[in-house]
Amino acid sequence: MTPHFWKTAQTHLSNNDPVMTRLIQRYPDDVLRDRGNSLQTLLRAIVGQQISVKAADSVWLKLEKVSDGINLETLLNLDIDQLRCAGLSRQKASYIQNIACFYSENDITDDYWNSQSYEKSHRELISIKGVGRWTVEMFAIFYLHEPDIFSSGDIGIQKAISQLYFGNQPQPKESLEKFSERWKPYRSVALWYLWRHIDPEPVVY
Repeated sequence: MTPHFWKTAQTHLSNNDPVMTRLIQRYPDDVLRDRGNSLQTLLRAIVGQQISVKAADSVWLKLEKVSDGINLETLLNLDIDQLRCAGLSRQKASYIQNIACFYSENDITDDYWNSQSYEKSHRELISIKGVGRWTVEMFAIFYLHEPDIFSSGDIGIQKAISQLYFGNQPQPKESLEKFSERWKPYRSVALWYLWRHIDPEPVVY
């Protein structure tokens, strides 16, 4: 499903930033898409940490084979070594276990996240060992469809802003937060186009 605010965001960004205008014109028919599954969104965010979209997709396909289809029940029955057979680091494998246990112990469903505020979701997710700020930001963008999320710690975003706005000169994270204010209240959409600039494969968590 595509966020309901996408077209409005495109217009807003195009009217306020010529770089965004060019990016939107380059991908006129492409939009953010989600998986419609909160558990898979979280797991894909863990798998995708600090690797390319293509590499993450490769690991995910291996994980599907190892787990005979990715669902809560099968994940709970896999140990770390089995998860690592999919190409995951020991650390990422343990994070996936932690998320699966959180879902199981708290009877979490998609409806649970859909019925509460982003602030509450953020507090609960960040309490899971291995789920940090970046993972929560990806969940907010791709599952909750929060329109105004900015991820200053995302390496791809740092690279894209450096290339498009600062002549390839890296910028400190603190200044990126301030720089991103030009895209409010649709920074999530701006991020998606910045990712498209960096990676030919659309990001889908």
